[in-house]
Amino acid sequence: MTDAPKTFVVALTGGSGMPYAQRLLQVLVDAGHRLHVVASPTAPEVAREELGVTFDVRDGGSLCRALLGREPASVTVHSPFDFAVPIASGSFPHDGMAIVPCSTGTLGAIANGISQHLVHRAAEVCLKEGRRLILVPRETPLSAIVLQNCLTLSRAGATILPAMPGFYHRPKTVEDLVDFVVARILDHLGVPQTLTAPYGQSVDSGVQE
Repeated sequence: MTDAPKTFVVALTGGSGMPYAQRLLQVLVDAGHRLHVVASPTAPEVAREELGVTFDVRDGGSLCRALLGREPASVTVHSPFDFAVPIASGSFPHDGMAIVPCSTGTLGAIANGISQHLVHRAAEVCLKEGRRLILVPRETPLSAIVLQNCLTLSRAGATILPAMPGFYHRPKTVEDLVDFVVARILDHLGVPQTLTAPYGQSVDSGVQE
């Protein structure tokens, strides 16, 4: 990717779907973008179950090592309990925020303006400042309460992007399915990507098949 470096906020919560978060972080870091990362208090439990890794939400180095295998200078990790950081303020400019995975509890808190920790506050800032906010829930079935929260957030300006991979690109591996969802997140962040091609096109050639 040759896109000029941008600044994004990426949040991880306790919903299932941690492979999507790991892949998104990898792609954004490899593309040279600057990241502010925050994990909710329950995110490490899901990471341990789904990825077999452990990290401390207060220790940026441990999170980067667990999910990226290194500590890139372009990544700043914030404690979810620290509200005195740039992403908690509307005066700090950035190019968008993605919450991946986004638990239904996180959806509910943001939809109702409840800032229990930094993930909620950073999302609230995006809504009030009119910045991109992408929420990636992975839950099924969805209750009427969750659907209402999704509608509330959509009307407030957020993009609800459920982790629902398609199959028209003929995935052969789990990684292909993960890339499909991550590609859609990148599309909505305005980041050029080559993980998957638009329907009817080839990733390599960009021509109609």
